[in-house]
Amino acid sequence: MVDARVELNNYSNRVLAVVKAKYDLRDKSEAMNKFIEDYGSNEVEPEVKESYVKKLLKIEEEHFKKYGYKKMSNKELDKLFGK
Repeated sequence: MVDARVELNNYSNRVLAVVKAKYDLRDKSEAMNKFIEDYGSNEVEPEVKESYVKKLLKIEEEHFKKYGYKKMSNKELDKLFGK
């Protein structure tokens, strides 16, 4: 946990007060964390867990074992999209 002293303008202070009340949080610190959790992904990509990456790599490996590295022909692709 990181401690930070912040200066808020009146509008930001009111927004945090509303978030605090809306989600029944203990203090404005929790309200700020809630707000950042909800809207922070618009600015910063969330970190991906290593277990999730391993799961994706396993799925990819199984796919290539089953289907190989063959690319779809244009005809197969058109059929897939109903053309």
